[in-house]
Amino acid sequence: MSLRTRFFAMTYDRFMRTTEANGLAELRAELVRAAKGDVLEVGAGTGANLGLYGPEVSSLTLTEPDPSMLKRLEAKVGASDRTATVLRAPAEDLPFDDASFDAVVCTLVLCGVDDQPRAARELRRVLRPGGQLLLMEHVRYDDEQLGRMQDRMNWLNRLVVCCNCNRPTPETIHAAGFHDVALRPFEMPKSPKFVRPGVLGTATA
Repeated sequence: MSLRTRFFAMTYDRFMRTTEANGLAELRAELVRAAKGDVLEVGAGTGANLGLYGPEVSSLTLTEPDPSMLKRLEAKVGASDRTATVLRAPAEDLPFDDASFDAVVCTLVLCGVDDQPRAARELRRVLRPGGQLLLMEHVRYDDEQLGRMQDRMNWLNRLVVCCNCNRPTPETIHAAGFHDVALRPFEMPKSPKFVRPGVLGTATA
């Protein structure tokens, strides 16, 4: 556990406060409230989605690979009324059997994983046939000039928020074998231009 990751976990909620208050929290709520049945959230971080799950969620499992984030997530679950199982695990190597979940929630995670294609395949593997991936990610611009700007600025994004702003996430989801992929674009509110483009929606296993 490095000093950098401890500091990032400690400041993450405060760092995201303005963006959340200016529309990101509403997008989270829209997405997460669609979760039903046995639900897995990968990269649950400090628990920003915890209070958004509705009564149609019969079981909730949260994974987080970073020990500093995990500690804060466990504290948030412990202080809430929501029953959830919390595990340390990366998205690329989920400790669950095939077809274990009805829905997987993934918000601002696939930008930060070490191996995005492998993580996407894992998300599909643990979903039951017909299960839903509920996805919110920032992505690379479709416009090539703007995309190159993101490429140039990605080092800064990795330094500050530990993720990549220029990943082709929709293409990765398709390549992982999901179908009925329905992602709509949105802009990250109150964010620098190089991290502004995002997608929100669902894909079916």
